[in-house]
Amino acid sequence: MREPASKREELRVKVIDAIAQTMDLYGVNYSFGQLYGILFFEDRPMTLDEMQASMNMSKSNMSYAVRSLMDSSMVFKLEEKADRKDLYAAETDFFKAFQLFFATKLQREIDVMRGALDAVIPMLSETILEMDTSEEERKLCLQDLHKLKHAVHYYEWLQQFVNKLQNGTFFDGQQVNE
Repeated sequence: MREPASKREELRVKVIDAIAQTMDLYGVNYSFGQLYGILFFEDRPMTLDEMQASMNMSKSNMSYAVRSLMDSSMVFKLEEKADRKDLYAAETDFFKAFQLFFATKLQREIDVMRGALDAVIPMLSETILEMDTSEEERKLCLQDLHKLKHAVHYYEWLQQFVNKLQNGTFFDGQQVNE
Protein backbone atom coordinates (compact mmCIF):
# COMPACT_ATOMS: atom_id res chain seq x y z
CA MET A 1 0.00 0.00 0.00
CA ARG A 2 1.16 3.54 -0.65
CA GLU A 3 2.05 5.95 2.14
CA PRO A 4 -0.85 7.94 3.67
CA ALA A 5 -0.95 11.59 2.54
CA SER A 6 -3.18 12.98 5.30
CA LYS A 7 -4.23 12.33 8.89
CA ARG A 8 -7.52 10.90 7.60
CA GLU A 9 -5.67 8.47 5.32
CA GLU A 10 -3.33 7.56 8.19
CA LEU A 11 -6.37 6.68 10.32
CA ARG A 12 -7.90 4.73 7.45
CA VAL A 13 -4.70 2.69 7.16
CA LYS A 14 -5.09 1.64 10.81
CA VAL A 15 -8.63 0.42 10.17
CA ILE A 16 -7.63 -1.24 6.89
CA ASP A 17 -4.87 -3.09 8.74
CA ALA A 18 -7.36 -4.19 11.42
CA ILE A 19 -9.78 -5.39 8.73
CA ALA A 20 -6.97 -7.34 7.04
CA GLN A 21 -5.89 -8.90 10.36
CA THR A 22 -9.48 -9.83 11.19
CA MET A 23 -10.11 -11.37 7.79
CA ASP A 24 -6.82 -13.27 8.09
CA LEU A 25 -8.26 -14.91 11.22
CA TYR A 26 -11.02 -16.35 9.03
CA GLY A 27 -8.71 -17.69 6.35
CA VAL A 28 -8.69 -14.73 3.98
CA ASN A 29 -5.23 -13.75 2.77
CA TYR A 30 -3.99 -10.62 4.60
CA SER A 31 -3.43 -8.65 1.38
CA PHE A 32 -6.95 -9.60 0.20
CA GLY A 33 -8.20 -8.13 3.49
CA GLN A 34 -6.24 -4.95 2.78
CA LEU A 35 -7.86 -4.76 -0.64
CA TYR A 36 -11.30 -5.16 0.93
CA GLY A 37 -10.41 -2.36 3.38
CA ILE A 38 -9.33 -0.07 0.55
CA LEU A 39 -12.54 -0.76 -1.37
CA PHE A 40 -14.54 -0.30 1.85
CA PHE A 41 -13.28 3.27 2.20
CA GLU A 42 -13.48 4.21 -1.48
CA ASP A 43 -16.29 6.59 -2.28
CA ARG A 44 -16.64 5.09 -5.72
CA PRO A 45 -16.17 1.73 -7.44
CA MET A 46 -12.64 0.91 -8.63
CA THR A 47 -11.17 -0.84 -11.66
CA LEU A 48 -8.56 -3.59 -11.38
CA ASP A 49 -5.92 -1.12 -12.59
CA GLU A 50 -6.82 1.36 -9.84
CA MET A 51 -6.74 -1.38 -7.21
CA GLN A 52 -3.43 -2.62 -8.57
CA ALA A 53 -1.89 0.88 -8.36
CA SER A 54 -3.26 1.31 -4.84
CA MET A 55 -1.86 -2.02 -3.61
CA ASN A 56 1.33 -2.37 -5.71
CA MET A 57 0.23 -5.92 -6.50
CA SER A 58 0.75 -7.81 -9.76
CA LYS A 59 -2.19 -7.91 -12.15
CA SER A 60 -2.58 -11.69 -11.75
CA ASN A 61 -2.52 -11.48 -7.92
CA MET A 62 -4.99 -8.59 -8.05
CA SER A 63 -7.36 -10.59 -10.26
CA TYR A 64 -7.08 -13.55 -7.91
CA ALA A 65 -7.72 -11.34 -4.86
CA VAL A 66 -10.80 -9.79 -6.44
CA ARG A 67 -12.16 -13.21 -7.50
CA SER A 68 -11.59 -14.54 -3.99
CA LEU A 69 -13.38 -11.57 -2.41
CA MET A 70 -16.22 -11.95 -4.92
CA ASP A 71 -16.51 -15.67 -4.07
CA SER A 72 -16.91 -14.63 -0.43
CA SER A 73 -19.48 -11.96 -1.43
CA MET A 74 -17.33 -9.25 0.15
CA VAL A 75 -16.81 -7.52 -3.21
CA PHE A 76 -19.11 -7.37 -6.20
CA LYS A 77 -18.74 -6.41 -9.84
CA LEU A 78 -21.03 -3.66 -11.04
CA GLU A 79 -23.03 -3.88 -14.26
CA GLU A 80 -21.67 -0.52 -15.42
CA LYS A 81 -18.15 -0.08 -16.75
CA ALA A 82 -15.57 2.72 -16.81
CA ASP A 83 -13.80 3.06 -20.16
CA ARG A 84 -14.77 -0.56 -20.96
CA LYS A 85 -13.17 -1.75 -17.69
CA ASP A 86 -15.04 -3.64 -15.01
CA LEU A 87 -15.87 -1.78 -11.82
CA TYR A 88 -15.81 -3.34 -8.36
CA ALA A 89 -17.14 -2.24 -4.99
CA ALA A 90 -17.04 -3.61 -1.47
CA GLU A 91 -20.03 -4.59 0.62
CA THR A 92 -19.82 -1.84 3.24
CA ASP A 93 -22.60 -3.01 5.55
CA PHE A 94 -20.74 -5.16 8.10
CA PHE A 95 -23.92 -7.07 8.99
CA LYS A 96 -24.47 -7.90 5.33
CA ALA A 97 -20.77 -8.68 4.81
CA PHE A 98 -20.82 -11.04 7.81
CA GLN A 99 -24.01 -12.63 6.56
CA LEU A 100 -22.68 -13.17 3.04
CA PHE A 101 -19.15 -14.20 4.01
CA PHE A 102 -20.08 -16.77 6.63
CA ALA A 103 -23.09 -18.12 4.79
CA THR A 104 -20.89 -18.73 1.74
CA LYS A 105 -18.06 -20.36 3.69
CA LEU A 106 -20.33 -22.48 5.87
CA GLN A 107 -22.45 -23.61 2.92
CA ARG A 108 -19.29 -24.78 1.19
CA GLU A 109 -18.32 -26.75 4.31
CA ILE A 110 -21.79 -28.28 4.51
CA ASP A 111 -21.77 -29.26 0.84
CA VAL A 112 -18.33 -30.90 1.05
CA MET A 113 -19.04 -32.76 4.28
CA ARG A 114 -22.58 -33.82 3.40
CA GLY A 115 -21.31 -35.11 0.07
CA ALA A 116 -18.73 -37.25 1.86
CA LEU A 117 -21.13 -38.38 4.59
CA ASP A 118 -23.90 -39.21 2.11
CA ALA A 119 -21.43 -41.28 0.08
CA VAL A 120 -19.72 -43.06 2.99
CA ILE A 121 -22.61 -43.86 5.36
CA PRO A 122 -24.43 -46.27 2.98
CA MET A 123 -21.18 -48.05 2.13
CA LEU A 124 -20.28 -48.30 5.81
CA SER A 125 -23.75 -49.69 6.55
CA GLU A 126 -23.32 -52.27 3.77
CA THR A 127 -19.95 -53.31 5.21
CA ILE A 128 -21.56 -53.79 8.62
CA LEU A 129 -24.31 -56.00 7.11
CA GLU A 130 -22.06 -58.11 4.87
CA MET A 131 -21.74 -61.71 6.01
CA ASP A 132 -18.00 -61.90 5.45
CA THR A 133 -17.18 -58.82 7.60
CA SER A 134 -15.25 -59.87 10.70
CA GLU A 135 -16.70 -59.05 14.11
CA GLU A 136 -13.78 -56.74 14.86
CA GLU A 137 -14.26 -54.87 11.58
CA ARG A 138 -18.04 -54.73 12.15
CA LYS A 139 -17.47 -53.25 15.63
CA LEU A 140 -15.10 -50.60 14.24
CA CYS A 141 -17.50 -49.78 11.41
CA LEU A 142 -20.35 -49.36 13.91
CA GLN A 143 -18.21 -46.94 15.93
CA ASP A 144 -17.47 -44.96 12.78
CA LEU A 145 -21.13 -45.03 11.76
CA HIS A 146 -22.15 -43.67 15.15
CA LYS A 147 -19.66 -40.79 14.80
CA LEU A 148 -20.79 -40.04 11.28
CA LYS A 149 -24.49 -40.05 12.23
CA HIS A 150 -23.62 -37.50 14.90
CA ALA A 151 -21.85 -35.44 12.23
CA VAL A 152 -24.99 -35.61 10.05
CA HIS A 153 -27.02 -34.09 12.91
CA TYR A 154 -24.45 -31.31 13.26
CA TYR A 155 -24.56 -30.51 9.53
CA GLU A 156 -28.38 -30.52 9.58
CA TRP A 157 -28.22 -27.98 12.41
CA LEU A 158 -25.56 -25.96 10.59
CA GLN A 159 -27.72 -25.92 7.44
CA GLN A 160 -30.58 -24.44 9.45
CA PHE A 161 -28.19 -21.80 10.82
CA VAL A 162 -26.95 -20.96 7.31
CA ASN A 163 -30.52 -20.76 6.01
CA LYS A 164 -31.35 -18.26 8.76
CA LEU A 165 -28.18 -16.33 8.00
CA GLN A 166 -28.97 -16.22 4.28
CA ASN A 167 -32.56 -15.09 4.67
CA GLY A 168 -31.79 -12.65 7.48
CA THR A 169 -33.92 -14.32 10.17
CA PHE A 170 -30.82 -14.95 12.27
CA PHE A 171 -30.76 -11.22 12.88
CA ASP A 172 -34.38 -11.08 14.13
CA GLY A 173 -34.63 -8.31 16.69
CA GLN A 174 -31.32 -6.81 15.51
CA GLN A 175 -31.51 -3.78 13.25
CA VAL A 176 -29.12 -4.55 10.39
CA ASN A 177 -29.93 -1.70 8.02
CA GLU A 178 -29.69 1.39 10.18
